[in-house]
Amino acid sequence: MPYLSIFNSETSQEIFIRIDALHPDSPALWGKMNVAQMLAHLCVPYEQIKGENTQQVPWFMKFILKLFLKKTLTNEVPYQKNAPTAPAFIKVNQHEFEWEKNRLKAYISEIEKMGAEQLCQQPSLSLGMLNETEWNNMLYKHLDHHLKQFGV
Repeated sequence: MPYLSIFNSETSQEIFIRIDALHPDSPALWGKMNVAQMLAHLCVPYEQIKGENTQQVPWFMKFILKLFLKKTLTNEVPYQKNAPTAPAFIKVNQHEFEWEKNRLKAYISEIEKMGAEQLCQQPSLSLGMLNETEWNNMLYKHLDHHLKQFGV
């Protein structure tokens, strides 16, 4: 089933309602991150898109990601619980819940306003050029996966 469009304001509002249902002590249903770490983790792809996080993936990992994982990351199949994550996405430090929550919502709004055409003109740091469906699926299902991880 296709994911909702991240370029649609109704989708952003639906995601914001779910984010706003979180609280600083929301428990994870699986995984190791606390809720503030999860919000910081969700900000990483947006930081990369905005050029705020340019931590490069080693060339051999980029090759492996494109060859073997691109389809998994960009298709319409939800992520599995406890799947491994890239080092740039691992958040183990303490993070301030409200700040991360507001930052994530701002990033989501920025990408919505950016629109598919502009987003598709820049490459993903790890996967290269993506089309509208690939960007949408990757970003939406990542959000959905971790919001479900915390029961929202």
